[in-house]
Amino acid sequence: MSRFDKDSSTCDEGSTSSESSSGEISDERRSYLDHEVAQLTKLRSGPNELLARVAPGRKRLPVSTVRMLVGREGNYSGRGRFSLADNSHVLSRYLPTNGPWLVDRMKSRAYVSQFSADGSLFIAGFQGSHIRVYDVDKGWKVQKDVLAKNLRWTITDTSLSPDRHYLAYASMSPIVHIVNVGSPTTESVANVTEIHYGLDFSSDEDEDEFGIFSIKFSTDGRELVAGNSDSSICVYDLGADKLSLRIPAHMSDVNTVCFADESGHLIYSGSDDSFCKVWDRRCLGSKGQSAGTLAGHLEGITFIDSRGDGRYLISNGKDQTTKLWDIRKMSSSAVPAVHGEDWDYRWMEYPSHAGNLRHPNDMSLATYKGHSVLRTLIRCYFSPSYSTGQKYIYTGSSDCSVYIYDLVSGAQVARLDHHGAPIRDCNWHPIYPMMVTSSWDGEIVRWEFPGSDEAPLRPNRRAGHRRTFYYM
Repeated sequence: MSRFDKDSSTCDEGSTSSESSSGEISDERRSYLDHEVAQLTKLRSGPNELLARVAPGRKRLPVSTVRMLVGREGNYSGRGRFSLADNSHVLSRYLPTNGPWLVDRMKSRAYVSQFSADGSLFIAGFQGSHIRVYDVDKGWKVQKDVLAKNLRWTITDTSLSPDRHYLAYASMSPIVHIVNVGSPTTESVANVTEIHYGLDFSSDEDEDEFGIFSIKFSTDGRELVAGNSDSSICVYDLGADKLSLRIPAHMSDVNTVCFADESGHLIYSGSDDSFCKVWDRRCLGSKGQSAGTLAGHLEGITFIDSRGDGRYLISNGKDQTTKLWDIRKMSSSAVPAVHGEDWDYRWMEYPSHAGNLRHPNDMSLATYKGHSVLRTLIRCYFSPSYSTGQKYIYTGSSDCSVYIYDLVSGAQVARLDHHGAPIRDCNWHPIYPMMVTSSWDGEIVRWEFPGSDEAPLRPNRRAGHRRTFYYM
């Protein structure tokens, strides 16, 4: 539950407020997001204008895949091939909405999942102490079946190293464990069949133990960043095998952290205090002050995903919205909005009238609505750069569906329905039009375009909405 009675100090600059929803966008922006990110998205996912011609000198819109292929064969662009933007334009037209097909079914809730950067591996973490690593290229064969060590409540997060050799997993404990994914042992029982090396994120000053909600490898694989229940951000130096940085970052639980780009200098964090913050490790200063704060959510932040360019990010909030941010519009004087509601997202529905409330100093570029963020820390992402030019954002939902929104227009372009319990995590393959959803009903299923030859699963709605007094 968000806590709005606590102050938080942060960056400096004016704020902009613009809002879009599923099929609804603010009048100020008319029909489209009027910002640099909209233009960048169009450049990444739009075809070469010469390929849009039916014949030399004649142009036809929208550009069909057949027309583009004709243009490529006729070498209208002069390249003789598709550019990355051309590829994205073609692939982004084919959303992974067919299916689903079962990948795995467990007796405990699926909490976290991710593809490797090349899409060859898929990792899923379950509440029942299990983490499974699947070889996607070998028919989703289980490459590593991990039984976690010292699990407290659930696997809260996992992160695969960039070289795909090591997997880090966290729980409601200050110890993060590392597993060798590349070893020949399939059954990896903690410190029985394999050593699960422990990294201690606590310090001598800690009076109480804390849990870790979020972990991420840096792009070079040399560091791990973590957000914890002690309102702090921690960075662990794997080479030196020690905690290299700890920042008292927020006024409440830090539910999500990630590196902003490949440099590793910038870190994004999101907290139950309703703020997203930006941290520049090159100029933290003695007080460990943030570079700036992004205010706009009315409730706590459940997840953050970076666009990878060090400028843009999206966040899921317990106010039932996803927001798009530009860190150049952050502030040092942001204050939380007073919601005035006494509710707990873990077991209560979001107040109906609160859906129309808006932060008076909303700094976000756009707001996307339609999904629900209840019961657990629902995750959201940008769609892949290679196949879609990051043209979409997508999110799990506590109403058992996955929602896909157009980044620029804000329109809901697809909704995937199958599961019988909240979908906490979902993952779009980095290359192919394929998505995998991970649900509290214990099922891991994949969605594809055009789909496999096998029969898809029947809809599973028997489980209904499972309520719990615990959240993660």
